[in-house]
Amino acid sequence: MNATATITPGTVFDAGSHATFAAQYPEVPHRLAHALGAHPLFELEALAQLAETLPEASIEYNASDQPLGIDGKPDPTDIPIGETIRNIESSASWAAIKNIEQNPAYAALLADLLEELRPAIEARTGRMLKTQAFVFVTSAGGVTPYHFDPEHNILLQLRGSKVMTQFPAGDARFAPDEVHETYHTGGGRELRWDDALLTGGTEFAIMAGEALFVPVMAPHFVRNGPEPSVSLSITWRSEWSFAEADARAFNGVLRRFGLQPAAPGRWPAGNHGKAAGWRILRKLTAGR
Repeated sequence: MNATATITPGTVFDAGSHATFAAQYPEVPHRLAHALGAHPLFELEALAQLAETLPEASIEYNASDQPLGIDGKPDPTDIPIGETIRNIESSASWAAIKNIEQNPAYAALLADLLEELRPAIEARTGRMLKTQAFVFVTSAGGVTPYHFDPEHNILLQLRGSKVMTQFPAGDARFAPDEVHETYHTGGGRELRWDDALLTGGTEFAIMAGEALFVPVMAPHFVRNGPEPSVSLSITWRSEWSFAEADARAFNGVLRRFGLQPAAPGRWPAGNHGKAAGWRILRKLTAGR
């Protein structure tokens, strides 16, 4: 891949976006402006070639016409991933290219983007851990069903438009504690959808040149606009997010003993006690 991944440091997010991010991170969803533009690494042919070279586990693709709620992952289409992306205008598909940082050019770009945000991130949640990036290529009108993600996440819209409907993170009405606990001990993260939930969501419409911050574990679904879409998701974990996850896993153990544990606190609560309990338990059972 010959396209350069270098961007001029400090130029993708403007001063206003830096100020907004610093004020709202890590708990408040918010829009940002970005100047990543029509980067050659995100042209359809470049993305198709990337997808064709990555391991099978790094690729997910299916029909774009999905319901808001699903039970498990949808089945893939019979269209090869490269063809899916190259023909996204007509393939009626949704494709996710995971962990694009496996490719050195994309890894360099991810590092440049996160370096811009590092001071604000580390001032609130400490060292950035497990930095990753994902690309989503979606046909017109495609739907990403209701789910949550374990990372701090900024979704940059590069082509087309979409509307993400977000729900409050940590609120059991939208993502039951038991689902969190199952996920953090190896289960799925798909959530049961009910139309009655819709009034609790907030719509965020973004177009090319705009980005959206998604807090850790904030449930959401996405509807694509009337044109094909390319989006880049840059993500990172923090000590706080890992502690919250481990506290959830420990709560799952407590629940199996018939207890009704309180949910972990949201940031800035540390959840250190339950997290330590899970880490000790995991070490004790690792050799069995």
